[in-house]
Parts: sequence; C-alpha cells; structure tokens
Amino acid sequence: MSGPERSGRGTRAAVLGAGSWGTTFAKVLADAGCTVTLHARRPELCEAITETGENPDYLPGVRLPQTLTATVDAALALDGADVVVLAVPSQSLRANLTAWAPLLPPDASLLSLMKGIELGSTKRMSEVICEVTGAGPDRVAALSGPNLAREIAEEQPAATVIACSDDDRATALQAACHTPYFRPYTNRDLVGCELGGAVKNVIALACGIAEGMGFGDNTRASLITRGLAETARLGTALGAELTTFAGLAGLGDLVATCSSPLSRNRTFGEKLGRGMSLEEVQRETRQVAEGVKSCRPVLELARAHGIDVPLTEAVVKVCHDGVPAQAVLKEIMSREAKSE
Repeated sequence: MSGPERSGRGTRAAVLGAGSWGTTFAKVLADAGCTVTLHARRPELCEAITETGENPDYLPGVRLPQTLTATVDAALALDGADVVVLAVPSQSLRANLTAWAPLLPPDASLLSLMKGIELGSTKRMSEVICEVTGAGPDRVAALSGPNLAREIAEEQPAATVIACSDDDRATALQAACHTPYFRPYTNRDLVGCELGGAVKNVIALACGIAEGMGFGDNTRASLITRGLAETARLGTALGAELTTFAGLAGLGDLVATCSSPLSRNRTFGEKLGRGMSLEEVQRETRQVAEGVKSCRPVLELARAHGIDVPLTEAVVKVCHDGVPAQAVLKEIMSREAKSE
C-alpha cells in the first residue's frame, strides 16, 4: 500500500479471524469504503454470515455491510489484498501465519489487532509476523486503543492508534479504517503500542480479581494507576516512548479494559476473584482472555530486563501457581513502603 489515501475506497482488505474484534474491524473497513473479505475457520459460520448478514456467534444483532464477504478459503481472502489484518488469538498466530505466509501478497500491509506476548519466545506480535513472513518492519503495523468490539460494532464513537515505522503506510491504513464513528491516529512507537495492549490485559485481570473479591473504585483506580506505571517501566526498558503510555494505546486502552463488563479479561478475573479455579472459568468462558496466557511471558520479559512488575507477578500466581487471591493481596499490601 503506497502513499496516503483520502479514504479506504478502492482498497482490498483481508481480515483473518472472525471473532468479535475481527468481525467488528472488518465492518469498520467496509464502512470506510474498503472491499473486505473475512476469513473464518468454520464453514457454518461463513454460511451464517453470508446468508444472514451478521455473525451470530460473536456479534448477534449487528448488521454487516454488503461489501463484506466471508470465506473459509484463505487463498481467496488474500488474493489481491492491499491490507491483511491479523485477528487470531495471540498464541495461535505463529501456527496460523506459517500456513498463510506463502499466500500473502508481496507488498500488502500487515496489520495486527492482537494484544499479547508469545509464550516461550516473549516476542511481540509484530516480531512474530516479521519472523514468520520475512516482511520488513516497515510493512507491519499494530492497532491498539480503547476498542471494546461490541460498542464499535454498534457504531459508538471510539478512537484508536495505528503504529507503524513507515509514515506513509500508517497514513494509508488510517484512511482505510476512518469512519464517522471510528477515529484512528498514527504513531511511530510500535513497541509502546503493542506492549500497552498486551500488559493492560494482565492488569485488567487484576482489576477483575479485585472486583470479584468485593472491592470497589479506590482499589480499581489504584490498580489501574500502578498498572500503568508497571507498563511504562517495562516499555521504556524495551525502547518505547513514555508519552505513548499516556495516550490511547496506553491509558485509554487500560481504563476501558479494566472498567468495562464487556472486557473478557476483567470478566475472567472477576470469576477468579470469586473463588473459581482457572479451569472452571475456562470451561464456562467461550472467548479468549489474552492476559491469562500473556501474563507469564510478560513476567519473563520483565525479569530478563530487571524490571519490577508486582501486579503481573500477582496475576501469574493466581492464574498459574494456584495461590489464593487473598494471599496475593496480603503480599502486595505488605510490600515495602517507598516513593511513588
């Protein structure tokens, strides 16, 4: 995709992943004037989208534009695409992308909607994309912000950030998804935007746990604020710009995800806080709470750089080490007093 455009008109977009956010963003692209093909794994979901004009599994009741089509054929979805949007669960990206890489158009922009850190490698999603596809960093972008899918699908006003090292590509992507209800900003800080999106899921789990334990607004505000400090410490150690964490991809995304009952991570954490086990919550929760898997690689990343991340550490203990939430809370509150 070369050079800025004034709208998405004429742009062909492939969205790989037909969950709630992938489907919502496909709708945004179509509303901005793009011709959009949505790729879903299950034939029955594609048929439902084609026949009814909505995604009954993830966005029931939301009408999808006629310029949006669905297919199970990845090659068909990717054929001639100017923009390839990746909207699969973070931990499945490498396997999926390995299969899709030979089908990618050679100069298509690769836009990540995923907010996670890869288990094992501790790589950000853009790093995984570059590694698997061989694409240069200038072709890869990430979208992050306070973007709860259902609200955007209902065309409630929202803003977001598109981060890319190539200004022209970022501007073209901005035009491709700019609608009267969805306002994208550009930013060159890919590291900060991706890290803000990944760590906020972990902090949202902490907020949910506190909510499930019966705590109120002071506790949530404290967790959000200290969580932001934790994210910024790690981000600056990895080369991110501090100002990114005060913006939409930092504070904006953090507040929305930690506060809204629409947030999967907050809702997941709430059930943990009420005493359910990780396995019990996973059995009754249909959608992926990215923070549950990303909390461990975030902690590994922080330890590798000597960064103190007590809230992330606490979430790992509750989610993966079997430590009761009450015990973790007591440990956090008994930490040594120090300057903010």
